[in-house]
Amino acid sequence: MADDAPIQVPADTVAVDLIVRRSRFIGEVARATSRDEALAFIQRARETYPDATHHCYAFIAGIPGSTGDMGMSDDGEPHGTAGKPMLSILTHSGIAEIVAVVTRYFGGTKLGTGGLVRAYSASVQAALDKLRLMEKVDLVTLRLDLPYACEDAVRRLLADEGLAPGDVSYCDRVTIPLAIAANRADALIARLSDATNGQVTVTRAP
Repeated sequence: MADDAPIQVPADTVAVDLIVRRSRFIGEVARATSRDEALAFIQRARETYPDATHHCYAFIAGIPGSTGDMGMSDDGEPHGTAGKPMLSILTHSGIAEIVAVVTRYFGGTKLGTGGLVRAYSASVQAALDKLRLMEKVDLVTLRLDLPYACEDAVRRLLADEGLAPGDVSYCDRVTIPLAIAANRADALIARLSDATNGQVTVTRAP
């Protein structure tokens, strides 16, 4: 993934239901911004289908390729037949912050190693095919410190940019907190400086 490429994340939760040689496979995908969120989603699947034979899963809680944020499990299926192919599908999708769970109800007919790999992969892919995506936007918080005489100009500029300030405080100067997409911050700071002849001081929240 290129450094400047937009990061796509799930915009909703999707579930699909597949029948493969009498076994039922329920594939679910959702957004998970952390390992804890991914594990919580997996646990909800276990609680929703407590009588299922397996709850296999894979997740990428960060950006694809960030191995510290990845996990998978075959949950009792033969080694490498569920979690690994599921994780491979997620990795190749390029989608970030995503978790997939495939719940299986055994139908009495063994599928074999290849059949299991195909079934678990197909369940995840079918869910991805229905999944809506959105672009992840990283926000930063800015604090604008300016003289009273500049407040009107700054508020007009923020309105033009479609930005809504937070709770403004008034003391010796005006302080305006503001949340903005990280990739827009530098351009806004430059515009604020031009609009106030350099009289606005901008600090970024830690």
